Amino acid sequence: MSGNAVFRFRDTAVLSVSVADAPIVVTSAEFDEALADTYARLDIRPGLLEGLAGIRERRWWPEDVSFADAAAMAGAKAIADSGVDPGRIGLLVDTSVSRANLEPSAAVDVHHQLGLPTHCLNFDLSNACLGFVNGMQLAGVMIDSGQIDYAIIVDGEGPRELQERTIARLQGPDTTVADMFSNFASLTLGSGGAAMVLGRASEHPEGHRFVGGVGRAATQHHDICVGDMNGMRTDSRALLEAAMELSAETWTEAREQFDWDDLDCYVIHQVSKVHTEAVTSVLGIDGARVPTTFPTRGNIGPASIPFTLAQQASELRQGDRVGCLGIGSGLNSAVIEIAW
Repeated sequence: MSGNAVFRFRDTAVLSVSVADAPIVVTSAEFDEALADTYARLDIRPGLLEGLAGIRERRWWPEDVSFADAAAMAGAKAIADSGVDPGRIGLLVDTSVSRANLEPSAAVDVHHQLGLPTHCLNFDLSNACLGFVNGMQLAGVMIDSGQIDYAIIVDGEGPRELQERTIARLQGPDTTVADMFSNFASLTLGSGGAAMVLGRASEHPEGHRFVGGVGRAATQHHDICVGDMNGMRTDSRALLEAAMELSAETWTEAREQFDWDDLDCYVIHQVSKVHTEAVTSVLGIDGARVPTTFPTRGNIGPASIPFTLAQQASELRQGDRVGCLGIGSGLNSAVIEIAW
């Protein structure tokens, strides 16, 4: 039974999707160099991050740029790109995984930086790497219901502290091969910000219709990827296998509900070369229609789908059907369609 896992929108459109790109380039070769002694002691071949994951580099923010700053930078650009009066924005959702404090919410910092009105609801929404898509879904419900005119979804990620701590820990003399591989996914992460403004399609013919989508859960796998700002433990093989099973179930339902046999573009969550090849194979989609940002940005968490969509936007034509495929640790997945 589909229940509320299938959602459709009558009058919601994406008006802009914008990014904030972190300025410091950190190559995988630099990580290999930092871990060279550990690799040699454990007889591990260097180059796995680039050779296996396909990630040549990722970005870091300067130390004085906070996660909320990154989200706000992307948000300011999205508002400017949309042409929307900030005073009419009724909802701000910050979907960042990265956060400096348990309270207050990161959203209040972003709300203040963007100068949004006091009537603008603002809060955090956390669901691992699926959070941004969930934020879009919530915004669509509120726009269609007439509760708000416009919404902005923001995300700011930065694994610099996590990666510095992980590398320092792995340089220790007691590190094992199992330690190396359980921390491998931590080193694939990257920094970046993304934001999206949504409004009513009927008032914005230039916008891109948010058609709807399908969500699915497989929460029996909640313990195979667990992390905080000190470290992240991941069973990469188990995560990939479970993710592909859940993705296939979600995609099958979505094809039945939305006639998705041949979309023009597939924006999938950016993890690695292995993940991308597995998704295209399992779902039977054309790899040539799957833009990638992971080779130079890594996995930017919830920001990866809007970041990749923004990077691809100049190549999209009016009328293109764009499928966005997201998945987050836990596991939760969703597939949505945007009619460009």
